[in-house]
Amino acid sequence: MQARGLVPPGTLTVRVAVAIVGFRNPGDIVRCLDALSRSTWREFEVVVCENGGAEWAARLSSEVPARLPAGQPVRVIDAGANLGYAGGVNRAMAAAPDADAWWILNPDTEPQAGALEALVNRLQSGDCDAVGGTIYLPGQTVQAHGGRWRRWLARAVSMGYGASLADHVDSRAVERSLSYLSGACMLVSRRFLETTGPMREEYFLYCEEVEWCLRATGRGMRLGFAPDAQVLHRSGATTGAHEAVRLRPKTPIYLDERNKMLVTRDCFPALLPVAAASAFALALLRFARKGAWRQLGYALEGWRDGLLNRRGPPSWISVA
Repeated sequence: MQARGLVPPGTLTVRVAVAIVGFRNPGDIVRCLDALSRSTWREFEVVVCENGGAEWAARLSSEVPARLPAGQPVRVIDAGANLGYAGGVNRAMAAAPDADAWWILNPDTEPQAGALEALVNRLQSGDCDAVGGTIYLPGQTVQAHGGRWRRWLARAVSMGYGASLADHVDSRAVERSLSYLSGACMLVSRRFLETTGPMREEYFLYCEEVEWCLRATGRGMRLGFAPDAQVLHRSGATTGAHEAVRLRPKTPIYLDERNKMLVTRDCFPALLPVAAASAFALALLRFARKGAWRQLGYALEGWRDGLLNRRGPPSWISVA
């Protein structure tokens, strides 16, 4: 991949590759593509990496158009195995090597028409290397403007959570506090990718964008925020992560807790003893006070495995 900076501000030739990772959820992806078809920014292509196997990749290919109404190409690639979110993102980005920037987008999102244009305009300003937007939930409340990583607690805090979508946002104040961008919607430049490298695939799922952004800023990359890049997120559609606490399945709880320990190991190793104790206490508070004893067990198993530096997909998930 040859080095090439982002197209200078004021030009209209930024070529964006939209990278989407699917897992046996063609309905979500069809809705996402329908929203993308209304984009006011036209210079993009779409690459969908299907992690669910060849049969699901073929099914997805039959359900999505080869081109959107304005002519943007849509490609479905079969991952060949369940690569996890980070692996799927990396595969989708690699399939579009000539892009100037890559828009990583969750399959269960529906961007508003001006979202990509707002992201590109912010990126073109020249003082940032990756940009996030306003992620909101179906009730028109904000899920995140991005996030802060609380290193002493090994916890991620979503900025703006619960605010009304109609509320004014001080974008500069958000940018001053950003530690990471939401993996549901982040536009990264070629400079960002070439300087930082790809996402860590051994995280498999959860916190990969946190580590990626922390690694990037540690190498001099700057994060931006475009408040008008509004993206609806039907959160947890494929993992069950947003079920009621006592109904939540093992995978999202385990990986969330494990990977918070891995972020600490990878980015702030000296803080691991303190952060581990804090994470243990917070897991107890989160699950025990609601009588979610099974979920507490999942959390502590993940916490333990993070301390033991265990990576990759958990043993109960088939990746074939």
